[in-house]
Amino acid sequence: MNIALVLVCAMLLDAALGEPRWLWSRVPHPAVLMGRLIGWLDRSFNIGTERRAKGVACLSAAVALAVMLGIAIGALGPVAEIIVAAILLAQRSLVEHVTAVADGLCRSVADGRTAVAMIVSRDTSDMDESQTARAAIESAAENLSDGVIAPAFWLLIGGLPGLLAYKMVNTADSMIGYRTPRHEAFGWAAARTDDLLNLVPARLTAALIALPAKQFDAAALRADAGLHRSPNAGWPEAAMSRALGIALSGPRTYNGRLQDFPWVNAAGRRNLTAVDIDETIVMLWKAWALMLVVSALFGMLFL
Repeated sequence: MNIALVLVCAMLLDAALGEPRWLWSRVPHPAVLMGRLIGWLDRSFNIGTERRAKGVACLSAAVALAVMLGIAIGALGPVAEIIVAAILLAQRSLVEHVTAVADGLCRSVADGRTAVAMIVSRDTSDMDESQTARAAIESAAENLSDGVIAPAFWLLIGGLPGLLAYKMVNTADSMIGYRTPRHEAFGWAAARTDDLLNLVPARLTAALIALPAKQFDAAALRADAGLHRSPNAGWPEAAMSRALGIALSGPRTYNGRLQDFPWVNAAGRRNLTAVDIDETIVMLWKAWALMLVVSALFGMLFL
């Protein structure tokens, strides 16, 4: 079975089963194991001098371990590859988390804030309905890229070793890739490598969102994406904002400090509700379906 058909099967398995709580409440999820490894490397080597060099060495060792593990699992055959790939894709899980915010907002703003606090890092305690919905939609767009399309892309490019290497880098970035006194040097390699690995997938995600919505305007997407503080996250956000006719990004609070970020698709509607989250979920599935079709076509071409 070629790798494109492995991806197709993995995407379908993930969509059907998601993250079974009965399983991951008993054994650690692979992403959790990766996080434990990165945490141990951070505690053990993010000390003293030459922290940037140490960060490069630690990331290289972690990625090498991921690649070797991918090769070993791949040797077990396509069934093992499909299962592991499905575990590391997050479409069903993403939809469930975003749906929880919409359901919460339908009950009360407080319930919506509680749900969105599970998926964003910004301050949520004083969010109104629009801010809560906007945070959920932004998280949905970004995580479609990081959690679904990018892993699928790197599986197609590098097989299971490529997927595991990407997930290791992405996990490292989420833990140590920050410009803080502790991590600016040690996490430099993780942050820069994650930016590089997401360069193509972020733009691919934007296309997968924009095409079904018939809102594919490359120049407009590029302009809006350039307003975002991230070199990659702005692309899926720009595409989602135009697909729904809404404004995303804008001012928000982190650690008690208001950050005056520019609006993405500033002309879009700014009063958002749970209905907009529901429409976002539809767009997530349309983008997923388009990726599935493209992967299936590749799989059949190279049979």
